Amino acid sequence: MIRQLAHLNFVTNDLGRMIEFYVNKLGMKVKFTLNNRKGQPFGYYFECGNTTFIEVFDQALAAEEWGGKVEELTAGTRYRHFCLEVTGLDEYCRLLKSKGVDVTDITLGMDNSRQAWINDPDGNAIELMEYGPSSLQLTGSKEQQ
Repeated sequence: MIRQLAHLNFVTNDLGRMIEFYVNKLGMKVKFTLNNRKGQPFGYYFECGNTTFIEVFDQALAAEEWGGKVEELTAGTRYRHFCLEVTGLDEYCRLLKSKGVDVTDITLGMDNSRQAWINDPDGNAIELMEYGPSSLQLTGSKEQQ
């Protein structure tokens, strides 16, 4: 039920520089942004083709929105998780649980996609995401760069 890699997630302390790089240097397009409660864009989804993305969050704004702490970012500390697009998320989570994998409850993310989380044996976070008709990954957003 894994369909494909959905996205890689990174955090930054210089979102403008990251947008400049991915859009103006690499030529990627912004599919959509995630905005905080104040309406500020703090997360950008850069299109990589076939509904795969590089997801970049402003570290401080993300911590303010979801909790967590702001840490010094050095080379190699910006990666946060990878995400697998799955179909049949409920069934897949039941299968994983039957195999002894700890799986979070399924929730609806800010991007209108259903998600659950697991960790690999080394503790690396893996997001499991199921797109639906209103998922921003498919529809985009008016708040694009």
